[in-house]
Amino acid sequence: MRRAMRYALVPAAVLIGLTLAALLPAWAWADPPSPAPPPPVRSPVPAIARTWPVGIHPLVLRGWQPPSTPYGPGHRGVDLAAAPGSPVRAVAAGRVSFAGRVAGRGVVSVDLAGTDLRTTYEPVSPSVHEGDEVGPGDPVGTVERTTSHCGTQTCLHWGLRRGETYLNPLSLLPPWLLHRGPPRLLPVLGVPLPG
Repeated sequence: MRRAMRYALVPAAVLIGLTLAALLPAWAWADPPSPAPPPPVRSPVPAIARTWPVGIHPLVLRGWQPPSTPYGPGHRGVDLAAAPGSPVRAVAAGRVSFAGRVAGRGVVSVDLAGTDLRTTYEPVSPSVHEGDEVGPGDPVGTVERTTSHCGTQTCLHWGLRRGETYLNPLSLLPPWLLHRGPPRLLPVLGVPLPG
C-alpha cells in the first residue's frame, strides 16, 4: 500500500509543478531586460548667423530662460528692442516654412539651410511667403506694433528650435557679431608709423 501511495504522489507532484510553471509569468524565466539606449547626442548649435534680425546690435530686453519641463514656465527665445516698422531680416540662409498669423500675431519661421534648426520671428508683418528662399540679411517682414509681450515697449521675439526643443537663438551668432565692440584700427604691415 505504501508503494502504491508513493507512485500516486509522484504524478501528483509532477502535475502540481507543471501547473505552477504554467501560471508563473513569462518574465520570471526570461533574461533581464537590456538597459535603455543612451539619449541621442545633440550637436551644438552652429554659429551660422551673419546678421542680427533687427538693428546692428539691438538691446536684449529679455534673455533666453529654458523651461525645466516641456510645458513649464520659461522664456523660449530672446526679446530684442525694435521700433514698430523696423525691418526684420533672416539671420542665415534658409527656406520660409511659415509666414502668417498665430493667435493674432504675425509670425515668420525659417528652416536654416544645411541644419535641423528653425528660427522664428514675431510679431512681424510678413513680406515673404511659405517656400521662399532667403539669404542672410534678407528682409522677411517688419516689426508689428504690439505691447502685450514686452510691456510698453515694442520688441521682436526671436526664437530657435531643433525639432520640439527650444534653444538659445543668441548661440547662432558668432563671437564677432555677438560681442562686437568699437572698431579698432590695425597697423598696415610694411608702412612705418608716423614720427
